[in-house]
Amino acid sequence: MADEIFVVTSSGSGHLFPSIELCHHISSRNYITTLVLPSSLSSSVPSSFLQNPLLRLAAITAAPIFRGPDSDASRQQAVLELEAHLSKRLAGRPDPSSSRLLCAVVDFQMAWTKHVFWKFNVPVVGFFSFGACAAAMEHAAWKARVADMMPGETRALQGLPEEMSLSYLELQLLPRGGAGGGGPKLGNQPPWVPAIEGASGLMFNTCDDLERPFLEYMSKEMGMPVWAIGPLLPQRYWAASASASLLRDGEVRHHSRASSIADDDLIQWLDSKPRGSVLYVSFGSVVVPTLEEHQQLASALAECTRPFIWVMQTGSNQGLDTTIFRNSNRALLINGWAPQLLILSHPSLGGFLSHCGWNSTLEAIGLGVPILGWPIRGDQHLTAKLAASWLKIGHLACKNGSGVMTRKEDLIEKIEILMSDIDVRRRAMELRSKFENGFPKSSKVAFDLFEDFINQR
Repeated sequence: MADEIFVVTSSGSGHLFPSIELCHHISSRNYITTLVLPSSLSSSVPSSFLQNPLLRLAAITAAPIFRGPDSDASRQQAVLELEAHLSKRLAGRPDPSSSRLLCAVVDFQMAWTKHVFWKFNVPVVGFFSFGACAAAMEHAAWKARVADMMPGETRALQGLPEEMSLSYLELQLLPRGGAGGGGPKLGNQPPWVPAIEGASGLMFNTCDDLERPFLEYMSKEMGMPVWAIGPLLPQRYWAASASASLLRDGEVRHHSRASSIADDDLIQWLDSKPRGSVLYVSFGSVVVPTLEEHQQLASALAECTRPFIWVMQTGSNQGLDTTIFRNSNRALLINGWAPQLLILSHPSLGGFLSHCGWNSTLEAIGLGVPILGWPIRGDQHLTAKLAASWLKIGHLACKNGSGVMTRKEDLIEKIEILMSDIDVRRRAMELRSKFENGFPKSSKVAFDLFEDFINQR
């Protein structure tokens, strides 16, 4: 019987999808890989997952990430369920020397499970489903005591690139919470610091080509191995990206959502537009700008000359007058879910006005799409800064890099800057070329190093 590795994921597609891909990579190295997930996510796992004899699921009670009135009871139940699963797994071995539970790779939001694994003498590796930049900047800002900054001050973050220095204005208006959406403001202790205590190492959903200085910072400051094993995107994504062919979301990733527009109709609309001319506007599926911000955006899109696709979450456009786009061949409004990979991979696309969620950012980078960052919360602000200031593959849509929306006129200007910036497009395509052979070689090496490390332990 093969050795086994557990992967524990938190709630939300931003955690589940990378964890599923992580399981695929681990099982491809001939390890039994068990995905531990909240029971509420079970239906989101594709049926093909269990067709691999090395992949397994263990559903547990969905305990709240942050403590609330019902967290203790549900968490206690989840602990009992996980303990029962581990006991059954250990008792089921025909020969204890024939296979081992090598480790558990645990999403930091599920850090409470590490005590269960330690009870069974299973080492734990911390897992970040987002990038290393967000974690490194949160930690460096905490150490630099940026909460003490004065108006007009800009403070460098020791150990990080000069381009990532923080201004007083950014500190006041950048984050509405810590990485992952919760926790303290930038400058306080990041919520993941106590979560990774006792871990044997850290995994990040990124690669050296994107975030080497931030990975080096985390390894040095945390005093443990750090493995960049991403981007954790489906194999079909890499294959299509390398061949510059259109990506159809349903063929790349399991989902049960329907779009308000058929793929063929969307392709026909995009085909009618010049190469690199279309702006794609989407803020993901969790948080959106306020109604006032939506109105500023609508006015800007109505007055700029660029063709655009605007994805509106269900209910987010209530009170918003969209009749200004009626009968306009320049505007395509999509209500609810949209086939994002299909849009990002089409040659007519020229830019992505994004909330800078990590999955969306990775998808855009792999397809060479410049980014106009409009972050809403948490690590999105730091990801937007990574794209604009370090990778230099985009700009910020918000005034002075803050979380305050610019006036309509300012937004029109930012859209034009992004869509006409030849240097940004060149750098975006150069970055894409690093993935022309598919999954990064450096990340394959990182998996080798992780495998050696965990087997030695």
